[in-house]
Amino acid sequence: MKHSQKGEFYGDTHKTICLDGITLTDTVYTHPKVDWHYHEHAYFTFILQGNVIEGNKKEIYHCSPGSLLFHNWQDAHYNIKPEGFTRGFHLEIEKKWFDTLGLNNETLEGSSKIGNPSIKILMYKIFRASKLDTDASISTQSLLLEILSQLKNDSQGILHKKPKWVTQIDEILREQFAENLTLEVLSKMVNVHPMHLSRDFSKYFNCTLGEYIRKLKVEKALSLMALQNQSFTEIAYQCGFSDQSHFNRCFKEVNDMKPSDHKKLLFRK
Repeated sequence: MKHSQKGEFYGDTHKTICLDGITLTDTVYTHPKVDWHYHEHAYFTFILQGNVIEGNKKEIYHCSPGSLLFHNWQDAHYNIKPEGFTRGFHLEIEKKWFDTLGLNNETLEGSSKIGNPSIKILMYKIFRASKLDTDASISTQSLLLEILSQLKNDSQGILHKKPKWVTQIDEILREQFAENLTLEVLSKMVNVHPMHLSRDFSKYFNCTLGEYIRKLKVEKALSLMALQNQSFTEIAYQCGFSDQSHFNRCFKEVNDMKPSDHKKLLFRK
């Protein structure tokens, strides 16, 4: 089985940044299929443009712009790239990075597809730092620590039984975030008192209900911007914003950058 070394991905890598124990690569995938292989280090794959299918011994992931995967070291998988342009951003983590910071890496097992919008937005910020910062080390490390902290919280939430309504409301919000959902409507849908839902939401999602909905909207907008076939006004309405001004304000609040600036950076040669 093929063993991929640090910074080695199957395509044309536009840029590689080697930090202390962290490697960032921006790669255009060129192989229609990559047979079973594994990588030397644990890493994240963040799909910026296009589509890819990835399979491992347990699951098959269909990935589109904004999809985020985590792979543990030596976790075997294969890739299939449908026709069209596909680009991925990778963040590799060497064991020495965990050791230097005294972190336990044993909780990061196997491969998984990450749906948490907060983590995806943090990954967009790491991507931007790799394009904008002459020294991306500090910003990348601090953002990565935030990601790992949230992954740990998510895994602990799975291990410790959550109320049924937590899973229910997450599924509802991910499917209907663009609709005009009120606290009262959501409470009836999951059969939880509005006061209880409002009070306990942040305990399980690490933010308020309103903040979570805004993150879902911005995350969707970020994935739509990668398609290049819609105006900001069209994206704003598709993501449930009242108008483009509302979209611009919310996007900058959540993502620390105006939509136009993010789009220029994403497609910058």
